[in-house]
Amino acid sequence: MKGYVYYNKKLAGILQKVEGEYSFKYDEQYLNDKNTKSISLSLPKSKRQYHSKFLFPFFYGLLTEGVTKQIQCRKLKIDENDFFIRLLRTTGKDTIGCVTIKEEK
Repeated sequence: MKGYVYYNKKLAGILQKVEGEYSFKYDEQYLNDKNTKSISLSLPKSKRQYHSKFLFPFFYGLLTEGVTKQIQCRKLKIDENDFFIRLLRTTGKDTIGCVTIKEEK
């Protein structure tokens, strides 16, 4: 599974979950544009691919909590503990800040 990460509506990179491990890689065009910024301090612009056994804290921070989380999960039929699916299905628009993530269809 993968999600396309946008920063100010410009494709910044791809977030994936493969065999329980997460990875994030900046889009080459985004990376080479001197006018673009890193999506977060913890994921600075770099050619390297970032890896983690857990959802990166920056992306986890985009998830809703409490009652809103319960409503979203019930309405979208998502497991509350499946952070990656929640991220892909709920951060495509209307997020706090300038980062959105669109699920690969």
